[in-house]
Amino acid sequence: MKATQNKITVIAPARLHMGFIDLSGSLGRHFGSIGVALNEINTRLSISYADQLLLTGIQSERALQSIRQLCDALNVPDKLRLDVSSSIPEHVGLGSGTQLAIALGLALSAYYDLGLNVRDIARLTARGARSGIGIAIFEQGGLVVDGGRGEHTITPPVISRMNVPEDWRFILVFDKRGQGLHGDAEIQAFKELPTFPQQEAARLCYLLMMQGLPALAEDDLSLFGDVITQLQSSVGAHFASAQGGIFTSNEVAAAVQFLQDQGAVAIGQTSWGPTGFCAAQGVELAEQLKEQVEQKFSHFENLSILVASARNSGGEVKIERALVRN
Repeated sequence: MKATQNKITVIAPARLHMGFIDLSGSLGRHFGSIGVALNEINTRLSISYADQLLLTGIQSERALQSIRQLCDALNVPDKLRLDVSSSIPEHVGLGSGTQLAIALGLALSAYYDLGLNVRDIARLTARGARSGIGIAIFEQGGLVVDGGRGEHTITPPVISRMNVPEDWRFILVFDKRGQGLHGDAEIQAFKELPTFPQQEAARLCYLLMMQGLPALAEDDLSLFGDVITQLQSSVGAHFASAQGGIFTSNEVAAAVQFLQDQGAVAIGQTSWGPTGFCAAQGVELAEQLKEQVEQKFSHFENLSILVASARNSGGEVKIERALVRN
């Protein structure tokens, strides 16, 4: 096995998961989901040669364990320095696990010249079991709709990918105290959910296809936001028994409701939360809403607010060339 002394850097963007379409497969395919890539939050890591596996930068047992497992799976040496300079917060609904797995896998592929792509890594690391949004936003960025899982699906296919208008902004509301369901608890929660009504799945499909996506194409944030709010309300109600309500965090729910009352649209929670989100047209309005909600909920010490923009490009793999090492 030839290993280079190249330095490989990968930037993997966070994503908002805006909801599922059919949680029970009542129309023939399970799940199907919509999401958008973000600019301001990402996982950025580099690998280069070292005499033994060394982790620098942000200390993450998850990253260290993941790169060991990937090196074993790919049958490559782990004589590497792994530097993590930024990291998507774990288990808050922004896709940290998928983006870390993809970033590490693509970094190793480039370092060892394995020729693997994003979906190869997703299959290897068992990502995309339900949603394909995290995979797709690394590939392409923008707003993505995946087609869910059919009988022979390996990773959910992208059925729509669109640029998000440059002036749209997403206001994220974080609760620093908690994490959404993940791991075994998430798997068990999906098993225990009630059956999702076929008629409701059909309604959400129509809303997304015939209202939400055309509104995005025509830069109509108001209509697009109404579709996302309806979808989130429906799916959130379905998840309520597992997460204690439509929102995981009562404080986030209150803050997002306030933002909606002030004119924000596209109201929801990303994945299992606890992070909530909404949207506004223009940087000025988004920053005004951010200031208002921070003042209104200044007594909620665990809440934090971020204004984010959509990323209309995928993840990045950068190679700094060096000599070949045998």
